[in-house]
Formats: sequence, C-alpha cells, structure tokens
Amino acid sequence: MTTMLPRPDLESDARVKAVFDDIRATRNTDFINNMWRWLAFDPALLERTWTEVKAVIGKPSSIDPLTKEMIYIAVSVANNCTYCVHSHTAAARAKGLTGEQYGELLAIIGLAGKTNQLATAMQIPVDPAFDASQQG
Repeated sequence: MTTMLPRPDLESDARVKAVFDDIRATRNTDFINNMWRWLAFDPALLERTWTEVKAVIGKPSSIDPLTKEMIYIAVSVANNCTYCVHSHTAAARAKGLTGEQYGELLAIIGLAGKTNQLATAMQIPVDPAFDASQQG
C-alpha cells in the first residue's frame, strides 16, 4: 500500500517533464513507470536519481546490460523491494533472461542468503587471503 499518491498533473512541472521526456527517449517508449511517477513529487530527487540510473545502468560498460539487471534483482531481493524485484525482472527478461537463467539466479540468491546468515551468526573471521589489506 502506497504512502502517497503522485499529483495528477506531473508534467506541468518543467523539470519533471524534461526527465520524463528523457526517459521516453532513452528507453524508446512512452511508458513512464511508477517509480518515476512517484519520485516526481520532488523534481530534484527525480533528476538526481534518473541521472544516476543512466550513468550506472544505462551506460555501456564492462558489465553487460543483462548482468546489471541480474545484480539489481539480487540486491532488490536482499533489500526486500518488491517493486524493484518486479521491474528489474521484467527488464532482465526484455534483455534476454531465460527461464533457466532465472532459476539459477534464484538458486544463487538463496544460497548466498543462507551462507551470509550462517557466516554472520557464527561471526567467522575473514581469511587473511581474502583481506586486501593483508596482501603485498
């Protein structure tokens, strides 16, 4: 259940309209998803967030777009963000995520959660071989 509703006239604000127009152009779609519509309550926050998304997720880099979406799914699961799990799973599928890859991703997420919780519960000390400050 939402804690607020977006204004009905979001694009009457020039800053919001500029961001929405850039989202449409960048993604080659007329669809503005709810994340952006809800963030539009604060045009500065909307601008900053969209700029960062474009710089980190949208910019070509050494990590391919599908892998970026899969990482986003894993972090969204860890942070318990239902909206982000759904939106980034849809984005990953649009980038070619197969059912087999999705199943493997979920197995990795589940295993990582389990082993992270065990290591945290037992407070296992970090091996010197894994500690960058211990390396020559």
